[in-house]
Amino acid sequence: MASEKITAIIESVKGLTVLELKELIDTYCEEFGVSAVAAAAPAAAGAAASAEEEKTEFDVILAEAGATKMQVIKVVKEITGLGLKEAKAIVDGAPKAVKEKVSQAEADDIKKKLEEAGAKVEVK
Repeated sequence: MASEKITAIIESVKGLTVLELKELIDTYCEEFGVSAVAAAAPAAAGAAASAEEEKTEFDVILAEAGATKMQVIKVVKEITGLGLKEAKAIVDGAPKAVKEKVSQAEADDIKKKLEEAGAKVEVK
């Protein structure tokens, strides 16, 4: 059982607002030279799965050029900034990455453009 002194401190902390509690933690860390982050528990197996869900970089993979290969080559050329020969090599080599390590928004935009040209695209 906690001593009366500890119990009194706990009761005082319970009465603090969120802002006051943050100020208390910051002051405590500064006073004793510790970090609140260092006291965090090790990540559980479920946390690893959620970290994967919060992926920030995506690869856009051209799975298949489809029937309108020339249109797809033009779009790949536009997206990558490569020459016609290099863009054709990417399309001919499908499945192949068109763009790597891009944001979710950019990956979705690229996928939309390629699909409009008739390609089958995956975002990984």
